[in-house]
Amino acid sequence: MFACAAVAGAAERLITFERNDFVWIAKLDGTAEKKMAAGIFPAVSPDATRLAFTTVEKSGTSYSRHIAALDIGSGDVKVFQDVPSANVYYPSWSPDGKRILFTLRRDEVWDLATVAPDGTEFKVIKKGEPNKVTLYSPCWARDGGSIFCQDMTNIYQIGLDGRELATWPIHKIIPNGDMSGDGRIDVSPDGKRLLLSIDMGEEAKRKNWDGPLPALWTFEIATQKAVRITPKSLFGWDGCWTDEQNVLFLSQPATEKEASIYRMPIVGQNPKRLIKNAHWVGVNAP
Repeated sequence: MFACAAVAGAAERLITFERNDFVWIAKLDGTAEKKMAAGIFPAVSPDATRLAFTTVEKSGTSYSRHIAALDIGSGDVKVFQDVPSANVYYPSWSPDGKRILFTLRRDEVWDLATVAPDGTEFKVIKKGEPNKVTLYSPCWARDGGSIFCQDMTNIYQIGLDGRELATWPIHKIIPNGDMSGDGRIDVSPDGKRLLLSIDMGEEAKRKNWDGPLPALWTFEIATQKAVRITPKSLFGWDGCWTDEQNVLFLSQPATEKEASIYRMPIVGQNPKRLIKNAHWVGVNAP
């Protein structure tokens, strides 16, 4: 007699990124680049079978932005027309792949909301409030029970019922640092650290660079200890974890006109360029 069991293999690891207003995918080592669809802010599902992204449709001088889901195998795209807004951004998959988190504007404020991967079951997590700063950069905690976001002054952990679970003032955890509305947050695979894209109050000392010096920091939630992982000579932003010891991020050398995707250990040494001419980088969790 004998027994056999089917064991599900680990999901393929994929990088996703923007280039020239299209969303792309590539293997984790940066090879096999493939253009998938017109759109921005792509996010690959945990099982690497789907992309969520933002579509952009122009009508005259106005734009409509919707969340869409693309089947990587077939290329089929479904636009979530039933989400009650035509101004939607920043999709993020829940760790179990059953919900997509995003921001949307309606009634003159920005809300944080989720939806099922087929575009149904719309639910608001945190309603925006008039005369308060927008909550940016939403991403999931690794246990799927809460989210992280920021308002350029504080970083928040928020429950799925909208309650604030924790608050960290940015100026206290990052000396001489700030976050803009584009400041990215990503949670480490073990859920214990955040990777933060920070605008430093330092002189960039680079010709033709307009803006603050971008840097990547890790923030340990339990100890509230922050560590800068990019030196002043390395401009890094839009970081995300590939595993506990390595990150992907965007950087633009002084001699180049476009950003590229790099991989680097969190000890901040020997960054390796994987993909040229890219914007916004993401990867599915290990």
